[in-house]
Amino acid sequence: MRIGISLPVRELENDIGAIKAFAQAADELGLTHVRVPDQVIRPGSGPLHEPLSMMAFIAGVTDKIELVPSVIILPARQTVLVAKQVATLDLLSEGRVRLGIGVGRTEAEYRALGADYHNRGDRCEEQMTLLRSLWTQETVEFDGKWDQVSGAGLNPLPVQRPIPMWIGASAPPSPKLRRRIGQFADGWFVLCAPEEFPAVRGDIRSAAIAVGRDPASVGAEAGVAVVGPREHEWQARVVAWRNLGLSHLCLRTLGGGLSTDQHIGRMREVMAELPTV
Repeated sequence: MRIGISLPVRELENDIGAIKAFAQAADELGLTHVRVPDQVIRPGSGPLHEPLSMMAFIAGVTDKIELVPSVIILPARQTVLVAKQVATLDLLSEGRVRLGIGVGRTEAEYRALGADYHNRGDRCEEQMTLLRSLWTQETVEFDGKWDQVSGAGLNPLPVQRPIPMWIGASAPPSPKLRRRIGQFADGWFVLCAPEEFPAVRGDIRSAAIAVGRDPASVGAEAGVAVVGPREHEWQARVVAWRNLGLSHLCLRTLGGGLSTDQHIGRMREVMAELPTV
């Protein structure tokens, strides 16, 4: 199981030095990936930086850690532009991108971005198909319901062809979302409870098999808070998720009101205490 960490961007706010220090410490400690959320325009919930821009910055100050925007609200964004931005990030990081995508639940954000909130699920599936074509083909022919590309493509193409796409899931994901993950995604971010996970995973695997995909190729990543009310049980939760067969896990130091130094210190403590069995 690959162990990553969430960048506590709301708590680090505009302290770019702190963001750099946290990302570099995670890289040096051997955490496999770092995640940042997406919020373009939305009231409340604290400050958030645009994730692809933030990941480009982190790519330049780290060496090995995988960069995981999680999750980009894909249907609120223009598909070809996202393809170009993420391909560029993949090149800048020498192939370290895993793109998290979702459809979101904030209609006001869609309106502000000039996008249709009500077709977001179906459009997301079309977008994923086009993204894979744009990341793997020098010249693309695509005639979709919402996007059309003819006789053109990205130059340069990304290092990874295609860049992996993981879907953010609600808790628990709806049957339609389970089908979307199984048919279109390389993995999913788990928000359901551990006792719900086997049934959800079974539906996703069935959806993958139905379209000729290897269900073992669809990864899963849950999150574990290492501060706050559930801090005392974080090690048991890591072991429980590992026993359920997750491919990835994301640790979280946010939510405990920590300072920058405390975030990094807590991350170091957790890595030293990480269960090995």
